[in-house]
Amino acid sequence: MKLKLGIVGLGRLGMEYAKNIAYRIPDAQLYAACSIQDNELKIAKESLEVPYLYSSYQKMLKNKDIDAIVIVTSTNQHADQIILALESGFHVFCEKPLAIDIENCIRVQKKVKEFPHLISMLGFVRRYDKSYSEAKVKLDEGLVGEPVFIRSQTADKDTFAPFQVEFCTAGGGIFHDYSVHDIDLIHWFTGSNIKKVWSLGGAYRFEEFEKAGDADNAFAMCELENGTMALIGASRVSSFGHNTFTEIMATKGNLKIGDPPNKNRLQISDKFGVRHECLDSFYDRFREAFVSQIKDFVNCINRGVQPDLTIENAAKATLVATALTNSFKENGIVHVDDFNPKMKF
Repeated sequence: MKLKLGIVGLGRLGMEYAKNIAYRIPDAQLYAACSIQDNELKIAKESLEVPYLYSSYQKMLKNKDIDAIVIVTSTNQHADQIILALESGFHVFCEKPLAIDIENCIRVQKKVKEFPHLISMLGFVRRYDKSYSEAKVKLDEGLVGEPVFIRSQTADKDTFAPFQVEFCTAGGGIFHDYSVHDIDLIHWFTGSNIKKVWSLGGAYRFEEFEKAGDADNAFAMCELENGTMALIGASRVSSFGHNTFTEIMATKGNLKIGDPPNKNRLQISDKFGVRHECLDSFYDRFREAFVSQIKDFVNCINRGVQPDLTIENAAKATLVATALTNSFKENGIVHVDDFNPKMKF
């Protein structure tokens, strides 16, 4: 029997999640959808044939025929919605990041411990990308030795920047929205935590981000507990396409994922020179990984096991993203534990 999933949030990414559940997850059914936008509910009804539609999240949680909740809303709503789902007896998947602030991460961690029989999962999609997961295997095998320096960046095509201005405050800013992926990857690849950061950035192209207290470009130098160095980059203004990549320099070799950011293996030679086309968006780049992570969520529910990516992993990433934001605003070095001693792992 298929698991019945209810989704809250049908925006740009939420709608892609909804389509994946409806059409690409054999063991799941998109049983309910919630949005405060009437036009989004209309699409869910007419195009996705969702049986139950809600404009209130609390009302959707009263539908006990639902097995699990998928949350794809603004970051500032994640903690409360996760907690409400667990208290209502549902397994829960939530898009990253866990929260904007540390206090809400702690609230979620405590609540998850109260419901160990319920599956709780955060959407760090890059762990499900075949290239990134293969890099993890090679590192664990010792193929290139121990990581010495990791450079990881997230860069969106510039056409998405104006859209993001409206949501950068609710999302916590560029470090929470972008860099949290790279933070989680660095922790995952090294098995160590970032302990010290220094971040710089600014609104180099869109002054609207500066007015919102955010940036359109930012970089951070990091030191891990095991001595590994890392450089984390984020940009909203990549002119040629989505440009996410990670490079791992190690004691016996290097690994590189996603650089150059080719759309495919086609090489074009014409009057403009020799080139490769690039993908437009993060979803184009990680389309299959988004499907794989929801499949894993459903499989975890069916098997009754928690995912490898834990709430603690997500909380660690938020802690570092918060430290990066603080360093950016104060223009100084931040020791992660000193910045927030409440959270110890």
